[in-house]
Amino acid sequence: MSPAPTQPPGSQTLSRGIRILEILSDAREPLTIDEIARRLGVHRSVAYRLLRTLEDHGLVTRDDGGRVDLGARLAALAAGVAHDLQAEALPELTAVANDLAMTCFIAVLDRDEALTLISVEPRHAIASVAQRPGSRHPVAAGAPGKAILAQLPPTQWPPGVTAGFAAEVQDAAVQGFAQSHDEVIPSLRAVAVPLPLRGRPPAALAVVYLASDLDVGDIAARLAAASDSIRGALGG
Repeated sequence: MSPAPTQPPGSQTLSRGIRILEILSDAREPLTIDEIARRLGVHRSVAYRLLRTLEDHGLVTRDDGGRVDLGARLAALAAGVAHDLQAEALPELTAVANDLAMTCFIAVLDRDEALTLISVEPRHAIASVAQRPGSRHPVAAGAPGKAILAQLPPTQWPPGVTAGFAAEVQDAAVQGFAQSHDEVIPSLRAVAVPLPLRGRPPAALAVVYLASDLDVGDIAARLAAASDSIRGALGG
């Protein structure tokens, strides 16, 4: 009997280059080459060669002090991700953000994480919360995660979902929205509704805020209306 075929190994160089971009995104500030090498777990010379290649493609930049940050080319690449969804959703997110004075965003399922695809901060709010595109957190935490998992059978949930979180996901599936407080970032609240789109991974439309006099049900109703509008524009 012949042995089962093994999957060919991926490119370590490509994997490390992608990991550098993730490290810079998570850092939210420029890093030195030594800091990147340490977080990547490689020698400084290896990190330098990888960064030179990324820099040649405009994916990272270096300031006069040699600190490295994400490059503008990434924004152009990101604009092509789910372009139709971003184009149709942006007006709705802007309206919700300004109506509720809260940051409004769309999160999509990315393996076992909730990934922010697009976000809009309110125009005239006294204080708003930044929710940058590309930010991510475990899908088994927070209101967006509950709204996303509510669209999937438990057999498709990632490992690590607690019994308490599972119960909240089931509640979200019944009532049509989810809420959270202090689950992803201390002191922040979030409300999310499912955003099921044909042919796409499960998504959620959500707002994040510090405090509000608005009733959670009213916030959810506004999000549900925006979700229906986005789905209608994209054909269901």
